[in-house]
Amino acid sequence: MSHIGKKPIPIPQNVKVEIKGNSVYAEGPLGRNNIELHPLIEAEISDEKIIVRPKGETKQSRALHGLYRSLINNLLEGVSRGFEETLEIVGVGYRASKDGENLVLNVGYSHPVIIKPKPGISFEVLQDPDTRRPLIKVKGIDKQVVGQQAAEIRAVRPPNVYLGKGIRYRGEVVHLKPGKAAKAGGA
Repeated sequence: MSHIGKKPIPIPQNVKVEIKGNSVYAEGPLGRNNIELHPLIEAEISDEKIIVRPKGETKQSRALHGLYRSLINNLLEGVSRGFEETLEIVGVGYRASKDGENLVLNVGYSHPVIIKPKPGISFEVLQDPDTRRPLIKVKGIDKQVVGQQAAEIRAVRPPNVYLGKGIRYRGEVVHLKPGKAAKAGGA
């Protein structure tokens, strides 16, 4: 049995959870979301906790046990606290701004790149007080959608491995390669 799957999931006080058939519904201060369980997994509520169990002892049900426990935990965390991903823009003249709900990126192309938010996602543009670089915060209640939206923003201008310019996750380390001048100087 999965070590993670065996742990019961505590239900936060400000979250209502309902299990109907093969779906788990959660409603909290940030919104409402649900997850469809795999037919080999079952969940039940007891003593303000959700317990996830595999149906049977097949290899696939054991493999899905911990996964669905984590997905339900993320569901509860999303509707109560939400998820956030922070991106950093590095480069002279690179900027980000908001136009209504949309995010507008000026990152070295001949035109600004406009990114529309996915449903349930909001953007926040601010400046890092230490480095004075623009920061983009992607917020939402669904962890997968927040991560996907952040990855799409980063893909607009990924970090250049020679100069370090581009859009990167906050705290991401970009190892710079030496250019061809460094190779020629050593020969």
